[in-house]
Amino acid sequence: MFAAWLVALSSSLGAIFIGEVMGQMPCELCWLQRAFMFPLAIILGIAAFRSDRGVTPYALTLAGAGWVVSLYHALLYFGFAPEKIRPCGSGPSCSDNAMTLFGSIPIPLLSLSAFTAIAFILALVFRRTRS
Repeated sequence: MFAAWLVALSSSLGAIFIGEVMGQMPCELCWLQRAFMFPLAIILGIAAFRSDRGVTPYALTLAGAGWVVSLYHALLYFGFAPEKIRPCGSGPSCSDNAMTLFGSIPIPLLSLSAFTAIAFILALVFRRTRS
């Protein structure tokens, strides 16, 4: 549970850093992903420090929903969507070089990786809790 919280916390702090320090405004899909990630950081933090594994199904649901949005975002970013659909829809675009980490890792891929890691860890916790 603690590892899932660390991933959620670092992802949330990273999103705040990108927005507030780097000055990159999030697109609509980035906002949706934040709507799932920020509560995970709080819920998993409380659960980790209280050793409460009962929140696992709820946190797994949030992580799963965020994963679906981030997968869709990554598919748009990498061009697996029709040309009529541009990455990020309206608002700022994540498709330029400013929206990469270290000049090569796209932010939509970072989000997908974070939600995948959280979901994987929570699935392990859920499996151990049930057995």
